[in-house]
Amino acid sequence: MRVFVTGASGFIGSAVVPELLGAGHQVVGLARSDAAADALTHAGAEVHRGELTDLDSLRAGAAAADGIIHLAFIHDFSQFREAARTDLCAVETLGAALEGSGRPLVIASGTLGISEGRPATERDAPDPTTGPRAAAAQTTLALAAQGVRSSVLRLPPSVHGEGDHGLVASLIATAREKGVSGYIGGGSNQWSAAHRSDVARLFRLALEGAPAGSVLHGVAEQGIPVRTIAEAIGRHLDLPALPVSPEYAERHFGWLGAFLGADAAASSALTRELLGWRPTHHGLIADLEQGHYFRDATRRSTVA
Repeated sequence: MRVFVTGASGFIGSAVVPELLGAGHQVVGLARSDAAADALTHAGAEVHRGELTDLDSLRAGAAAADGIIHLAFIHDFSQFREAARTDLCAVETLGAALEGSGRPLVIASGTLGISEGRPATERDAPDPTTGPRAAAAQTTLALAAQGVRSSVLRLPPSVHGEGDHGLVASLIATAREKGVSGYIGGGSNQWSAAHRSDVARLFRLALEGAPAGSVLHGVAEQGIPVRTIAEAIGRHLDLPALPVSPEYAERHFGWLGAFLGADAAASSALTRELLGWRPTHHGLIADLEQGHYFRDATRRSTVA
């Protein structure tokens, strides 16, 4: 299968590309920079120059593909609404190119905000108000009625592994800056998690066999107390792990405070049954114990 991948040189994309190539697929990766193009070429993928705001480029890449995996998102927390609009336009463009073809479109979404007070399941419908990719997820699922084998793969708050620059890396950077590894309130709220290599395999399985209109959960660990994560960080940084009051969370954690207090446990039982997915890599706490999260003094978010 000739697969067009957006975000192909990003943290997750750089695991998805070799997963697809190893399974015999041909990969064409969207690249907005020379560095991204070089990384894709080195990985053995073809390069398609463009970016999420270049709808003509997206349209051309989609039209020439047998299937699409959409991973790219502009992670600019100061302009989240604009980033969400860009993402929705990108999904609409990719979907329109596949209408009536039966070809697969798999997009990344998230489990945050899907349910309250219980682990989210694949049966929980996306709500456009819950996150930046929720509207795009609804649009993707609606494409099933337009002859697209569309699926939405919801990712946990922590997709971890070496090179991660997401929420856990940001939590570590905050701990270094503040001199304390903090958590909000009692820290009993839970985050689900998965290793990026397991997630990459699930993207391939979804591309190859997910039925039209599927909602999938790329969750290996249903829920880890945030306090447990903070304590693991504190051990490595030789810092105390202490609670931060909800009222002080935004001041202490910045943008991360809006996510850190969320209860984001999620199940992947239906996904495992549907696609035979079985995570095999180590969990988040074990990954933290490897030490690679603590080698760099600072980490910065990037967009492929």
